[in-house]
Amino acid sequence: MKKVMVMGTFDLLHKGHLHLLKEAKKKGDYLVVLIARDATVKKVKGRKPYRSEKRRLTDVKNSGIADKVILGNLKDKYSALIKEKSDIICLGYDQKFFTDSLPEKLRKRGINPKIIRLKAFKPQIYKTSKIAKKYLYSLRKK
Repeated sequence: MKKVMVMGTFDLLHKGHLHLLKEAKKKGDYLVVLIARDATVKKVKGRKPYRSEKRRLTDVKNSGIADKVILGNLKDKYSALIKEKSDIICLGYDQKFFTDSLPEKLRKRGINPKIIRLKAFKPQIYKTSKIAKKYLYSLRKK
């Protein structure tokens, strides 16, 4: 069985995210999605996500695409990757946080997955920041 992992915020789950998940799923037999923790998002993006980590986890689970959806580890961002021992890690086209040194960090911890950067799906339309900007007022009220 070939295990694939995708990681990200998945805030305001949209068609771009769904495309990413479906493309990642095609790369193997079992898809694990790691959801970034609220504190991690705040640290990386300088703002809290629009939706809580629990809501984002539920949204991805409810998409029906992933076989397993987990929250990241607050103390060790690599621990879930090590624990899952995925054969392939798929990255989003614009995913930058800790991806540059990812292969060497994982090799040092005993795993050597293939890392694939997936192509964007209509990023001019389906990008969380663009969607949020368009609907910012209604999102902040919820």
